[in-house]
Amino acid sequence: MNVQTVTVADGDAELTGDLTTVPDAAGVVLFAHGSGSSRHSPRNREVADALNKAGLATLLIDLLTADEDRIDQATRQLRFDIGLLTRRLTAAADWLAQDPRTAGLDVGLFGASTGAAAALATAADRPRQVGAVVSRGGRVDLAEDRLAEVSAPVLMIAGSADEPIVRVSFAASENLHVLNEVHLVPDATHLFEEPGALEQVAGAAMAWFGDHLGADRSSGQR
Repeated sequence: MNVQTVTVADGDAELTGDLTTVPDAAGVVLFAHGSGSSRHSPRNREVADALNKAGLATLLIDLLTADEDRIDQATRQLRFDIGLLTRRLTAAADWLAQDPRTAGLDVGLFGASTGAAAALATAADRPRQVGAVVSRGGRVDLAEDRLAEVSAPVLMIAGSADEPIVRVSFAASENLHVLNEVHLVPDATHLFEEPGALEQVAGAAMAWFGDHLGADRSSGQR
């Protein structure tokens, strides 16, 4: 396992990420962090570590620059700018397709909170690159206008006690035209802080990416 700090450009913005590669990776999972979070999110890092041990490379990247993040701490506006987050996440997916360490690998997207909306929109924008999407406590309702365009299979993980996310996840399931599933973690709340909850998130994500990354999408098979 090899961890390196990388930089992804989006116009004049330079985004910092942590790329972890593993021998003979089955794919690479790109993380889209949620509202007010960053690549240092302990929850996403725990999930990423589990994916690395399962043979998947990962890229955890800050979708806002340091200056933008400082502004956002006060205004709380950029974290809900799904267009901006999608553009940045798509730039990271394109970077993965070009970098020698990850070129040729199927890309999975793991989105949390508002990052889940960006993940779904990026999947719609890059159908040939994105092989699967997983949402953790995701604001999938913020990508409602893009759901019909998503061609990758989608897993939406929600805590059963997180009623707003449970509701929007099942609503999104009705509007997705691809294989999708809502996975409820019993008694978990939005941050999955309950004992064993995050382990269940990681296990469900590993199974979903394991089943779908590397699938033949040229013939429409998932």
